Amino acid sequence: MKFAYHHSMCPPEEYVALAQEAESLGFDTITMPDSICYPKEASSKYPYNDDGSREFLDGVPFIEPFILTAYLAAKTEKIKFSTSVHKTAVHEPALIAKSIASLAVMTGNRFMYGVGISPWAEDFEITNTPWEKRGKRLDEMMEIINGAMSGEYFGYDGEIFQIPPFKICPAPSERPLLLVGGHSKPALRRAARLGDGWIGAGGDYDSIKAMIEEINGYRREYGRDHLPFEFQAMTAEAYSPDGIKRLEDLGVTEVLVAFRDVYASEPDKPLPEKMGMMRWYSDEVIAKSR
Repeated sequence: MKFAYHHSMCPPEEYVALAQEAESLGFDTITMPDSICYPKEASSKYPYNDDGSREFLDGVPFIEPFILTAYLAAKTEKIKFSTSVHKTAVHEPALIAKSIASLAVMTGNRFMYGVGISPWAEDFEITNTPWEKRGKRLDEMMEIINGAMSGEYFGYDGEIFQIPPFKICPAPSERPLLLVGGHSKPALRRAARLGDGWIGAGGDYDSIKAMIEEINGYRREYGRDHLPFEFQAMTAEAYSPDGIKRLEDLGVTEVLVAFRDVYASEPDKPLPEKMGMMRWYSDEVIAKSR
């Protein structure tokens, strides 16, 4: 089992200390959320809390995750980084591919790319991106990003994107993994058909089990069940050695821990308290699960 620490929307000045502490305590990955902005007026509902409200995000600081990855990678030595998840579908694929390739090269292949579709129509409106066919848009973007990582000329002729052959230089020595976030059927199918892994952002044991089984069924359907695949899960099961064993038996390869329920508007904790919780987790869970 691998272990990822989710900063969970903390004050920007705490990122370096938390990343360095996570690395020293044996965490494998730092995961980062993404938010472009908070709209003044919005009607979209948030899908990851019970009532769909999203006021808890108003005024919360978000550093752009590619910039944050580069900054933290320069302050660490071996810990990996992953977006969890990036609002990929409101961006342009060639520019995203260039950023990902650059991060992979400059971090020594320590970057994984968690992709997603923003649930907010306002994100699409603000970035002047069509809301319609957003799922198809993300599918094509994943194909373009992967194709561009080869270092050879690559072109694309799809329903959404038509791109003449181009080449990125430098290309990474290892293709960054694309991990798909989301709990809907289209997201699970996308992970199975196009992804190198799946990110489960919450859920209990039974729901995670059901989604993993569904993804594995789709992987067999698409003839991709022989390929390596990452299953990341953020769940209460991840906070005990027994829970880690149960998740391993399901096929989970990495757990994400945050020590804070931001969806319930749980207030942030002081930095020393966060580090204390990380040390407890390292001693009581990571050390006893390896």
